Amino acid sequence: MKLLVCDPTDPQAVARMREAGIDVDVRDDITPEDLSTAIVDYDAMVVRSRTRVPAALIDKAANLKLIIRGGVGLDNIDVAYAESKGIEVRNTPAASSNSVAELTIGYLFALVRPIAQATDSMKAGQWEKKAFSKGRELDGKTLGLVGCGRIGSLVAQKASALGMDVIFYRRTACEMPGVTQVSLDELLARSDFISLHVPHTPETHYIIGKEALGKMKDGVYIVNCGRGGTIDEAALYEALVSGKVAGAALDVFEDEKEERGRRFADLPQVIGSPHIGAGTKEATARVGGEVADIAIEYYQEHFA
Repeated sequence: MKLLVCDPTDPQAVARMREAGIDVDVRDDITPEDLSTAIVDYDAMVVRSRTRVPAALIDKAANLKLIIRGGVGLDNIDVAYAESKGIEVRNTPAASSNSVAELTIGYLFALVRPIAQATDSMKAGQWEKKAFSKGRELDGKTLGLVGCGRIGSLVAQKASALGMDVIFYRRTACEMPGVTQVSLDELLARSDFISLHVPHTPETHYIIGKEALGKMKDGVYIVNCGRGGTIDEAALYEALVSGKVAGAALDVFEDEKEERGRRFADLPQVIGSPHIGAGTKEATARVGGEVADIAIEYYQEHFA
């Protein structure tokens, strides 16, 4: 089995696949143009968030039988089209969950205690003790989770340990100890903090839009370490400028190729990062391990 690794993947995972007998080529900086030519030679491919696998690429992949997405989201892959061509699509949903959950918690702290802004001030030679001594505590505040799967449930556990009252919304019924499921409208009305943990689908597109923002408490904080496109960023910008939303922490954006959240650059109450939720050494190792497990299992079932 010939496998192409298109994005950075843990070297130990690559070594394991090779030891199992898989012919692995690592081209983790391959361009879309080169990929469209090279893909014809491979039975399987590994991608993360950088590489896109649209229908046009799949049409050129005459021998492709398996696509492995190292990570959770599959929005960079035309899954339905791939499966219609008999190509199996797999991902590693559990491997990076804790890393994303920890970043979410970190952002909650950074919003109420303006760590990033205070650091910038200090580096500029200033000593603005009074300005930065007006923070808030998380203890006793209500955190509303929009979506509560693997990542959301971990956020709930960690936030509960900090003394937060955690409520969540999801379309299907779910029970978690110490956490209350509510309607979306109730979540919007009650939450001091709202964190999104849903995939970007037609149903969740702009689930936080102008109408939803209007139903929130004045001075709410919003965190999105989930997927871009679930928040109407233009509406969020307006709500931040008006003070309806006190602050936002964004790791993902609707357009991460061109705009990349630049609309928020002039707002000091917004902090962000370039989609690094899964970017820890531990998560990278776990993702690589699951990628290797999937590839080796498929190889042994179909090629060995």
